[in-house]
Amino acid sequence: MSVPPVAAAGAHTAAGAHTAPGADPTARDARLRVLVVGGGVAAVEAVLALHDFAAERVAVTLLAPNRELVYRALGVRDPFARRGTVAVPLAPILDPVGVRQHVGTLRWIDPRQRLVYTERSEPLGYDAVLLALGARQWARYPRALTLDPLRLDEQMHGIVADVERGDLDQVAFVIPPGRVWPLPIYELALMLSGRAAAMGQAPEISIITPEASPLRIFGEAASLAVGERLATAGIRLHTSASAQVRPGGQIALRGESRDLHADVVVALPELVGPSVAGLPATALHGFVATDAHGRIRHLEHVFAAGDMTDFPVKQGAIAAQQARSVAQELAAEAGAAIVCEPCEPILHGVLLGGSRPLYLRARLVGGWAATSEVSDTPLWPGAEKIHAPYLTHAISELRGPNISADALAPV
Repeated sequence: MSVPPVAAAGAHTAAGAHTAPGADPTARDARLRVLVVGGGVAAVEAVLALHDFAAERVAVTLLAPNRELVYRALGVRDPFARRGTVAVPLAPILDPVGVRQHVGTLRWIDPRQRLVYTERSEPLGYDAVLLALGARQWARYPRALTLDPLRLDEQMHGIVADVERGDLDQVAFVIPPGRVWPLPIYELALMLSGRAAAMGQAPEISIITPEASPLRIFGEAASLAVGERLATAGIRLHTSASAQVRPGGQIALRGESRDLHADVVVALPELVGPSVAGLPATALHGFVATDAHGRIRHLEHVFAAGDMTDFPVKQGAIAAQQARSVAQELAAEAGAAIVCEPCEPILHGVLLGGSRPLYLRARLVGGWAATSEVSDTPLWPGAEKIHAPYLTHAISELRGPNISADALAPV
């Protein structure tokens, strides 16, 4: 990956059209107008990669409601009074590469006219559009505490305090079926177990998961290592389990003769597609089907990356890889001499909890691990929680050399 050079931002006209400083404002810009919709990892990785691949051939606008990228991968630390969730201002990342941010929210899209409309009914034109909208959360278990990344500290802080005082005897963490990213549940259980032991408490902590083995998405070697870490921490694991959460903390597990009981039941939300007006849901549960280069099936000039796609694994590093693959396609469409490679996802993960982090990596084929690596030392440069090379480089440029997103100031 080449280091993106700093480029001066040109002047911008309405609806995403661009003119260079000093140029005739009535002249049509020959560059490919690319509109990126979204304010998360996939969107920012895409605009930075596109600048690297085709800086002089594209005019990029980012449509997002947020002026900061909130990095939540370390948010599990927040309830334990450790620096976790951090915010990165977008302007210092976007301005040097000439990307304009249009502050707003996508309301609907008209692919035939190549227009998107904001919540204020403003039309934004494009030659190609990348949608990186993420997914919506759904609480499967109304009688459980369903985690919300935006409120994790608020939700879990009281539970941590009760465990420290010895007021909770049984805590159950539930991973629902469907599309989820399960790793935070394992981290929270391990960190809660560690905090309890440090305070001389010994609550019974359980994880209930439909997975055949813990964090199976990372493959057999990683799953065995995670299982050993859970056993060392004394965490009870129920695998291949379908749970029903009943009143009073009763948890019925299919195939088991007796119900479990917990003073507190904590669950992950399931993820469903964003349901954008004008955009057909081409896959189940509101997700959109894309090819290996990020093109939305049956639509022209419309791409998608990240959690809104039908790829079964919902994780930031995968979203960043999808975004870079789309950036290659857009660069080629703009005339850049570049080889467009299909996205062949490699899953990177860092499991917090225990004496030191556990680094996990797997090459995925069809959403399943074809390889499995695990180590208590970093397996990739930087060892970021979310492996997004362009974004990580941009952050290090802002904060100084050798500084990753893990070291940013807290929100």
